[in-house]
This record gives sequence, structure tokens and C-alpha cells, in this order.
Amino acid sequence: MLGLLSALEGFCVIGIVIGTGYVAARMRIGGPTAQMVLNRFSFFVSSPCLMFAILSKERIFEIFHSSIVVAFFSAVLVGLVFLILNRLFFHLKAADATIGALNSLYLNSNNIGLPIATYILGNPALVAPILVMQQAVFTPIGLTVLDVTTKGKVSTREILKQPLHQPLLIGSLLGIAVSAISAKAGHFVVPDCIYDPIDMIGDSAVPMILMAFGMSLHGTKPLQDKSNIPAVFTVAALKNIVMPIIAFLLSYFVMGFRGATLYACVVLAALPTGQNVYNYAARYNVGLSFARDGILFSTLTSPIFIAIIAVLLG
Repeated sequence: MLGLLSALEGFCVIGIVIGTGYVAARMRIGGPTAQMVLNRFSFFVSSPCLMFAILSKERIFEIFHSSIVVAFFSAVLVGLVFLILNRLFFHLKAADATIGALNSLYLNSNNIGLPIATYILGNPALVAPILVMQQAVFTPIGLTVLDVTTKGKVSTREILKQPLHQPLLIGSLLGIAVSAISAKAGHFVVPDCIYDPIDMIGDSAVPMILMAFGMSLHGTKPLQDKSNIPAVFTVAALKNIVMPIIAFLLSYFVMGFRGATLYACVVLAALPTGQNVYNYAARYNVGLSFARDGILFSTLTSPIFIAIIAVLLG
């Protein structure tokens, strides 16, 4: 119970940072381009540094824990369910549907996942496979689709080069490479004078993303676009209810997980949508209100369902 309360305190901390961004926008601190600057700096600089700092010091075998199978297939199935529902009911354009799919499957593994893995599950390394999966698989695919749908026809060469345009993926892969080399060498191979500034810059990523998200709330009301209301609530239900159920079924019946591993897979599947999705929407200027509302409602409801999971499985 104490662990659950500590995790809920993490949600409180996140809410305060988002509120700070809202107040800053309301007071016009930073001018009209502040939100764009925070989004771009975190996308191209801070977030890649954060991924490198986390993964380079993680043990290579922990990064590729077998729980990644559950995380991958539960996310893929939920994303497919949204796309099917969109085809049948919502009829969103391709770019907006891509944002909806990402809203449904993309886990907030950094600023909420890390405290929950620490306080509830007792092992922050459990989010490492999710970090790798999302940055190495879902992000390049999602951004490639956004490239195609917002810029028109993109050549096969451009699609193949897409991973090279993703700073988050590059930072993640470099971190994994350093982890593997360090494991072989028997010690961490990056000197402190190089690692420390990277780590320091990476520490700014989560606050920047959260404050940019808070700034986006100023001057707008949740669910302002009435046509997106059904899709927004569907996203929240898929993310916080359907995905944990799928994760439980895969963990228990397919992977044979029990005890702490089963519990961890289900809790992590109930994480809300990551703020990165709004970052991507802002980067391509598509589905901004949809991304914002989906993140907001999945974040508000996630603690409730994590508490239910803790009662049932904890």
C-alpha cells in the first residue's frame, strides 16, 4: 500500500510540472514560441541524451528481458484495434489515425513508468525493454507514416533512412552499444567528464516535455473538438483497460509468467499515454488536440486502474 501511495505521489509531481507549464504560458513567460522551442529542444537534444544516459548504464541482459514480448504484442494488438475502430466508426484521416494509434499503444515509460517501476514494482530496470521497443520500433514506424501522410509520397530510400532521422532511436542504440561494450570490458567505458554532461542534459527532457504539454493547455479546453470525443474516450479505454487485460492474458497463458513478473507486465501495460505522442504531433502539426486530450484522459484515469490492478494482483 505504501508503494502504491508513493506511485500516486509521482502522478502528483507530474501534474505540478504540467501546471507550471500552463502558468508560464498564461503569464506569457518565454513568448509565443516557448512551447515550440521546448518541444524541438527536447525532441532533438534532451530526449536522446536521456535515452543514452539510462540505457548505457543498464545491464544488457536486463534491457532485453523476456517481458518485452508481452509489451510488444499487447501494444501492437491495441494499436490494431484502434485502427479497425477508426475504419468502422471514426473515419479519421491517416495522419490523425496514426496519432490515435500511438495514443492507444505508446506507454509513458519515463516520467510515470520509472517511478511506478521503482515504488510499486521495486525494479526501475523493468521499463528498459519498453523504452527500447518504443524507440526502436514504434517511433520510427509512426514517424515514417506521419512523414508520408503529411509530406506526400516518400521514396523507399527515404523510408529506409527514416531511423537515421530519429534522435531518440540514435540515442537509444548508442546507449545499448555502450552497455554491451561495458559488459564485455567489465566496467563502464564512458569517462565521467563525457557521461555527466550528457546525463545533465538528459535530465531536462521530461520537464521540458511536460511543461510544453502544460503550455498547450492554455487557451484551449479539453474536448474542444467535439468530433474527436468518441475517439478520445476510446483511446483512454484501450490504453488503460484493454491493454492491461491483453497483457495479463499474454503473460499468464502464453508466457507462463507468475508472481512479480506477471504483476509487473500488467501494471506497466496500464501506464498512461506518453507525452512523446504530443511531441510528435507538434513536430508534424497534426492531431494536436486529439493527442493532448488522449494523453490527458489516459493520465487522469491511469492511477485508478493501476490501483485496481494492485488490489487484484499485488
